[in-house]
Amino acid sequence: MSETAWKIPLSDIVMDDDEIDAVRDVLVSKWLSMGPVTEEFEAAFARYLGVKHAFAVSSGTAALHIAHAVLGIGSGDEVITPSLTFVATANSVLYCGAKPVFADIVGTDNLNISWEEIGARVSPRTQAITVVHYGGYPCDMQPILEVARDHDLRVIEDTAHAVGATYKGRKCGTIGDIGCFSFFANKNLSTGEGGMVVTDDDKLAEKIKVLRSHGMTTMTWDRHRGHGYSYDVTDLGYNYRISEVASALGIVQLRRLKQNNARRKRIADRYRKALEGTEGIGCPFGGRIDGESSHHIFPVVLSRDLPRAELQAEMKKRGIQTSIHYPPIHLFTYYRRLFGDTRGSLLKTEFIGEHEMTLPLYPGMTEEGVDCICTAIDEVTPAILAEKKVSR
Repeated sequence: MSETAWKIPLSDIVMDDDEIDAVRDVLVSKWLSMGPVTEEFEAAFARYLGVKHAFAVSSGTAALHIAHAVLGIGSGDEVITPSLTFVATANSVLYCGAKPVFADIVGTDNLNISWEEIGARVSPRTQAITVVHYGGYPCDMQPILEVARDHDLRVIEDTAHAVGATYKGRKCGTIGDIGCFSFFANKNLSTGEGGMVVTDDDKLAEKIKVLRSHGMTTMTWDRHRGHGYSYDVTDLGYNYRISEVASALGIVQLRRLKQNNARRKRIADRYRKALEGTEGIGCPFGGRIDGESSHHIFPVVLSRDLPRAELQAEMKKRGIQTSIHYPPIHLFTYYRRLFGDTRGSLLKTEFIGEHEMTLPLYPGMTEEGVDCICTAIDEVTPAILAEKKVSR
């Protein structure tokens, strides 16, 4: 099936003339590198979160790398993080010369990292905990923060899925020491590529600002405005700047975020209601959470006797795209080469890695689309399950 043949794609972006006009204004201005539009985006994002400092960067991966770097994570250090996440979460620890130590998730109904598992993996080398708000559902941050306080650890929030999500009334990304956001093309707030690093810590903010752009003390935009003629380099920085085009998209997308997240919630609620009682299909995060999800993705967990590959193939025949979130990081070839074969060390994570399937979810989905997907699941799963029983 070609990439344009999906009847219902996994994700899609809501954009219209507002985004086109915002990008056109940047092009007309002829200032394309990080400048006044980025400053506007950063200020708007900081206001939205209620945080003191927000720095736009080139990607969510860049945000994670900077976050670990400014906390002084380095060679010989360990950072506790989930394995059930995109590989960038752990890679950002490796970039700093440190070791990611993987902790298991809560269970099949809550795919977030477990605070008990975090506590069990703290060692004298542990310097930080990097949590991931999986699928946009907030981690249980209070006990995680208590573990961090008890062991004098810093907390980084990977909030790539969770822009707009809350925990006990606080926006995800503002609860730990540093929050990291992704604005990749499929995210709730999309700029194509881009990200944001946020913090309330003034000292960390100064370090983030410097590391974002080669360790330089002044930027091109500063010098253009006459705020300097030269610059010093005070640290080994990176080229993690965002563009004005991406920031222009971000400003418009931020205005849409509340509405789009509300639409995602309605779609997720419809999924839950339609799939309730479906044999072989479980919907995680069905219980009470201390906050509100951003509903970035809609994961389902298949029973042991429902082969994912067969179900995905049947959905593909019907033009419905599905995905997997995620293959566990500790099982990747590169990580096994670094740290050895650790299969069996994270049983809950490994089960989800084999049995999770992600269904389409985006603001432009119709209720009819959700019903079409659920009807397809209801039609094909009994036959697959029956075939497995016969084959035994």
